[in-house]
Amino acid sequence: MTLAQETPVKPVATFTVTWEPLPDDFQLDEEPVDNIDQPLLAGALSESLELASYIQPQMLVAGNLGICATLNEQLVIKAPDWFFVPRADEVAPRGNRKSYTPHLEGEIPTLVMEFLSDKGGSEYSVKQVHPLGKWFFYEQILKIPTYIIFEPEGGLLEVYRLRGGCYKLEMPDPEGRHWIEEMGLYLGTWRGEKEGRNDYWLRWWDRQGDLLLWGVELVQQERQRAEVERQQAEAERQRAEAERQRAEVESRRAEVESQRAEAERQRAEKLAAYLRQQGIDPNELLS
Repeated sequence: MTLAQETPVKPVATFTVTWEPLPDDFQLDEEPVDNIDQPLLAGALSESLELASYIQPQMLVAGNLGICATLNEQLVIKAPDWFFVPRADEVAPRGNRKSYTPHLEGEIPTLVMEFLSDKGGSEYSVKQVHPLGKWFFYEQILKIPTYIIFEPEGGLLEVYRLRGGCYKLEMPDPEGRHWIEEMGLYLGTWRGEKEGRNDYWLRWWDRQGDLLLWGVELVQQERQRAEVERQQAEAERQRAEAERQRAEVESRRAEVESQRAEAERQRAEKLAAYLRQQGIDPNELLS
């Protein structure tokens, strides 16, 4: 797969775009995901954000959820593998968001991601007739500021920014990461194991460069912290025990010295008593 061309996609026809509510009886197509990696990757992205208390009530973070627009009175729905909306309307109590229509339900997504699959490069499609290509839909219809394409097996991460009406490829920083201004976080690749998958993942880093951790990593971190505290407590217990033993030795030494002194005193008294029996004043011997 080659990188997409950075040339503006010129629509061959005029599109009238509106943002219409779906009919109450509308049934969204429930196509299965292309492969099992896609929900794992999307879930991992959201998980670290949730655990870092990043996601606020007004935000919408979703994967494989249809984004809707009406073009020339024809409904178009694309379901990115992952996307972010900084401000979206709340669903009704006990409601279940089955799709998302920008402007009608909130702001345009500022970031969409697609994970490359084996469907012939649909992520790069600029097709302008039904069904519209994803690239064309995101760039020319929704005008989403940041479009990210990730190839999970090889770890290739492509970040495109909307500049002058078309997506332009952005180069990573020296650490291989991209500053995602819309989210105030860095995005980059990381290789390791999670949920039985040992391969490349997309990860978030904060402004200080600290990795936003997954739940399993937080548990491991907590276990390591607890183990360090246990070892410190054990070292403190051993130190206290050593101090106790030293104090006990000192106490026994003092007791021996006291017993020795008492024995010396008793011997001196006996000697003095003997001398007196012999008519000798012990005090005169000491003068």
